[in-house]
Amino acid sequence: MMVPFRERNPVIIGAVSLAVLLGLLLAAFRAQDLPLIGGGDTYTAAFAESGGLKANDEVRIAGVRVGKVESVELDGDHVQVTFKVKTDSGFGADTRAAIRVKTLLGAMYLALEPAGSGQLAEDSEIPVERTSSPYDVVEAFEGLATTSEEIDTDQLADSLSTLADLTRNTPEEFRDALTGVSALSTNIAAKNEQIGTLLQNLTRVTKVLDERDTDIVQLMKDSDVLFRSLVARRDAVHRLLVSTSTLSKSLTALVRESRDDLKPALAELENVLRVLNKNEDNLDNSLRLMAPFYRVFASTLGGGPWFDTYIQNLPPVPDLANGGGVGGLG
Repeated sequence: MMVPFRERNPVIIGAVSLAVLLGLLLAAFRAQDLPLIGGGDTYTAAFAESGGLKANDEVRIAGVRVGKVESVELDGDHVQVTFKVKTDSGFGADTRAAIRVKTLLGAMYLALEPAGSGQLAEDSEIPVERTSSPYDVVEAFEGLATTSEEIDTDQLADSLSTLADLTRNTPEEFRDALTGVSALSTNIAAKNEQIGTLLQNLTRVTKVLDERDTDIVQLMKDSDVLFRSLVARRDAVHRLLVSTSTLSKSLTALVRESRDDLKPALAELENVLRVLNKNEDNLDNSLRLMAPFYRVFASTLGGGPWFDTYIQNLPPVPDLANGGGVGGLG
């Protein structure tokens, strides 16, 4: 049978309640170590300087909070930052770390820049070679305040007054020059994107030239050989050009001098061509009929300095079959 709560021993109930409260209080202080609440992997990063980073600052990847800084301690000649990542976001073995400015009031955060393949092993340290510290804005303003205190305000005021007087008495040409410089600066600022593209293209051209430096050097060597050959043959090339010029002048003079004689000859040649064209069929027929004659004529004179021919039935041959009479000519 279950005993009612009001009838139980209050001392035991109070002791159990105190133990539970102590346990909850201890769990609240050590919540980051609990597997479900404060889980995550611990890493370290070595920095040349802390840059204003402190414990409990955020750890971000691509601007997203993934953990917090556990401690910032001096370790020899560098600062060791211990941080815990509570996300399953992957970052490779070559990951970089940087301390960056969160607000202008001096708040900082630790930025992870994933790089490399795989996953950075737990308890690994990012070396100094892959970390960078920010420029401390607070220190910069403190330095500015210190520098401002050392400025001679009276001398600065005199300098500004002198500059104002000089500008007031500046010739019109100088003012136009300043206006032109201002317009040039405005145009350069307006063409910022085009200038950036130009610089990128120059980088690509430089890269291509760097990759082809061997070919360019070989081309220069071949060009040097070609130029040496041209220099060696310079006299010959010069003589050739001089001879060509002389020939051109001679042909020009010949044509100029024989122009009157050539004109009638060309006119007669045109008439001859007209006659030949008119009798083209007769010429073709003559050439065709002359072919057998030239063939026999060539056979006759082709045996040497004598004629190679014969005449049939000369002298007459006796006809013995018919009683010895002389046969007639065949």
